[in-house]
Amino acid sequence: MIHVKQYSSSGPNLIIIHGLFGNADNWHSISQNLAEHYSVYCVDLPNHGKSDSIPDVTYPKMAQAVLEWIHTNDIGDFYLLGHSMGGKVAMQMASLAPTQIKKLIVVDIAPVDYQPSHTQILEGLKTITNTSISSRKEADLLLAAYESNVSIRQFLLKNLVRNENSYNLALSVENIANSYEVILKRPEINKPVDLPTLFIKGENSDYIVADYQKAIQTAFPQATFKVISGAGHWLHAEKPIPFTSLVKRFLQ
Repeated sequence: MIHVKQYSSSGPNLIIIHGLFGNADNWHSISQNLAEHYSVYCVDLPNHGKSDSIPDVTYPKMAQAVLEWIHTNDIGDFYLLGHSMGGKVAMQMASLAPTQIKKLIVVDIAPVDYQPSHTQILEGLKTITNTSISSRKEADLLLAAYESNVSIRQFLLKNLVRNENSYNLALSVENIANSYEVILKRPEINKPVDLPTLFIKGENSDYIVADYQKAIQTAFPQATFKVISGAGHWLHAEKPIPFTSLVKRFLQ
């Protein structure tokens, strides 16, 4: 089962997909803004938020899970936006159902294989999962041994939810860790997706570099590119106003 948070019920459909270790709530303020013009649906991907756990996750499996939710809920055509890992899921969906998607926005990710960069974070999240946590401060202290960046820890700990006497992560950490090598891979795109597509990059991020341009344009021949200055990988959180303006301009 896929959990989805809906904003507004008028205007064209817009589906938003978060990145690795994220959830629908990460996009709350952006979604509220976009809901003035669109029926916005924020997805929790499998193993994240309130969606079901799936072992041995792949991009076709995640894309199919979201497409099945769309079909079950009688959503016709839609705009699609995905960030980071969610951008790869969105690209996979575009490959599987190109006629249903009107326009695609891919945020700070490319259809390429990436090198591991979350190994320590996964170890930290496993430690939290295997410990009885009684406060957010305690969870932060545990995670600090694996990740020194405070803002990254704050982002990760948005997954912390309180149950009766303790805190737990709304993440299937074991499933994510076991599927991590697959998550790093490119989505399975076997032929070019001829769809109006916007790739948005954070100026200070290295998730999209010049070397990836050929892979992007081979998979998405209609791709255009925009850079948000002064932003890193979480550009929608760092620069919400220019980010939202870019999205609205492209979709209109």
